Formats: sequence, structure tokens, C-alpha cells
Amino acid sequence: MTLWLSIGIIFTLLAIVTILYKWGNLQCIGVTPVKTFTFIAILFTSGLDVGLIMFPLTEFAGYADIKASPEYAFANPLAIEFGYWGFLIWGFYFLTCFYFCVIEPKVKFFEIPWVKLLNNVIIIGTCAFTAYLLLSNLPWYLPELGDGSTIIPAFYLLVFAAICFAVYSSTSLKYVRFLSVATTWLFIALIVFMWSAVFIFDDSSVADFIGQLGLIGEYFTNIEQFVLPLNDYHEFYLFWWFAWSIMIGQFTSRFVGGLKTYQVLGAMLIFPSIPIALWFGVLYHYHEAGISTAGIKNFAMVFVGVVFVINSLDSLIRLYTDNLNLTVKRLGMRNYMIFNIVALSLLTLLFKLEFIQIQWVGALVIGLFLSCAMYIGYSKFNAVRRIESSPQDNTIDYSKIETAS
Repeated sequence: MTLWLSIGIIFTLLAIVTILYKWGNLQCIGVTPVKTFTFIAILFTSGLDVGLIMFPLTEFAGYADIKASPEYAFANPLAIEFGYWGFLIWGFYFLTCFYFCVIEPKVKFFEIPWVKLLNNVIIIGTCAFTAYLLLSNLPWYLPELGDGSTIIPAFYLLVFAAICFAVYSSTSLKYVRFLSVATTWLFIALIVFMWSAVFIFDDSSVADFIGQLGLIGEYFTNIEQFVLPLNDYHEFYLFWWFAWSIMIGQFTSRFVGGLKTYQVLGAMLIFPSIPIALWFGVLYHYHEAGISTAGIKNFAMVFVGVVFVINSLDSLIRLYTDNLNLTVKRLGMRNYMIFNIVALSLLTLLFKLEFIQIQWVGALVIGLFLSCAMYIGYSKFNAVRRIESSPQDNTIDYSKIETAS
């Protein structure tokens, strides 16, 4: 699996370089373009899930234990955490976003029946994994509701409610857009709230916090260390990013609003990384200072985590239901709701039983990447080589989102 993952990463990086060289100044326009801030909000909230909120506090100690994991000795725990979530790996999303916006309309690889089926299996499976992550982390963050280690009925009910809300939100792109922007501001509010609480419960100054945040710089001075998997845990993360990349690219490509290719790459690498860095910096201060997150802070984190899950799920549900023509228009609202709620709930339980693993999903995505490249090279090379613009039917009209169903 490690070799397969490394092949996928190297292919992805080479493909990004090729795209920048060939189409760096091409204007990217999706079928439903939105303004840049909205595009970034949709990308950020759809492209991340509850792990961003809930994982770091459980991981810093492991990254600091270089006796058990000497491979982490090259950087501090904050830089390691950022390397698993920020900057370079957002290039995965850029590759798929550009492909589905500009190249797929000419190639139509994802309209081949077996590819279409496999693509939607990947999307549905990753949706369920997102819900499973929320379920599995709730005992740690809400020990007040249980014993801190057992998943109780209340946690199942919370995840079920999140799935129901996401299915309903997926019925209209207007809901998706509103929820994405609202979630972005909600996440910023969470950062401010948790940061402000530091100065209430600790004697740290703003300068101390900024100085500690500067530790992330070790990521950039050692960025090459994060390209290939450091260990099995990093491998898990990278497969996870691959699993997400193919569907996030499909979804976000429809919203690109006229940015040039190099600007899309810059926006994807830089803008999501800023709030991620600030959030991790706040959590790392809590970890280092031994500040408890019990009570209102844990509830705030769980609330935002649930909203992230809803935001991720609604975009992905929308994607696979459109792909499979299982839309509200065809099924009716009641059948649409029942089908998606039941399917995602059952698949979430399969992840709980470890019947499915996200690494398998990521490996399938790498296989699709390579298959697509071979298909282009064999039968669509000239058509792709002649691409000079986004599809002609795609125009910059920000009002389209208002009428989209």
C-alpha cells in the first residue's frame, strides 16, 4: 500500500506541474460560478470535516513522543499537525478541481459506466466515513454524557440528526452555499472564542501566542518531509486526502468564478491554510499550557464539528445523487430523504464495525487517477492538448446560483 500511495503522490505532483506549465493563465469558469470568497468558503467547509476540530488535541502528545516515533524528530508537534492538514496537500483538491472544470468536459472519462459506478461508490463511502469520525470522537469530547470512552445512544442520535440535516440541505445548492459561508464565519468565531479564553484562564500574552504560532514555520523549512508517508499514521492521512480529493474536485469545480489556473492553486493552498494554522495554534497552546477544554469549550467544538459534518455531507450527497440521477425531482422529497438517510446510516455502522477502511477508498482513487491518465494518453491526447479555455457554455454569471435547484 505504501508503494501504491507513493506512486499516487508523485503522479499528482507531476500532474500539477504539467497543468501550471500548459494552462497556468487559463481562466477557470465553472457551470455555477460564485464570487471568490464564496468559492473559498465552499472549498474550505466542504473539503474539511470534523477531524479538523477534534483530532489535534488527541494527537499533539503522540507527535511529541519521539522515543516512540523518532520519525517526528525533524519538527515540533504543531508543525507536524499542520503538515497533515495544511498547504501542500490541498494541491490534491486543485488537481481534481481543475480537471473537472476544464479537462473532463472534453474527455468524459467519468461518464464511462464502470468509472461512474466506482466514483459514486467512493463518494458514498467517504460520506459515511465522515459521519463515523464524528461518532467515534464524541466520547472524548463529551465525557459529561457518558464515561468518556463508550459510544452511548445519545451519540448515535446526534450523528443521525446530522445526517438527516445534511440530506435536507443537499436538496438545494442555495442551502449548500448559505451553509458554507455561515460555517466559515462560525469556525472563525470558534477560533476567536477559544483564543480569548486563553487569556482568561492563563497568563499568556498575545506575543507568547504569536511566538508559539511561529513554530509552524518548521513545516515550511521541512516541507519535503511531508511529501511521502512518514509512517503508517501519515499514510492513513494521505489516503484520506486522496479519498476526498476526487469528490471535492467534482463539487468545487462547478463554483470556480473566473480565477486563472495559478490563482486557483494559490487560493487553494493559502486561504484554507490560514484558519487551519490559527486553529491549530490555539489548540497547541491549550495542550502545552495544560488548559482544560471541559464544559462550554468542548460543547462549542462539538457544535462546530457537527456543522462541519453537515456541510461536508450535504455537498457530497448532492454530488452522488446528481451523478446517479437520484434527485429530488426524480424520487420526490420523501423518497429522496429516506433513501439517503438509510444508506448513510447503514454505511456509517459498517465503518464502526471496521468492515470498510478509508485506506481502501483512497487506493481506489489513486487507481482512478492513473486510469484516467492512461485513457487520456491513449484516446484523448489531442483533444486535451488543444484545450485553450474552459467550456464555452460556462460564463461568469454569479446569478446562476440563485436559480440553481
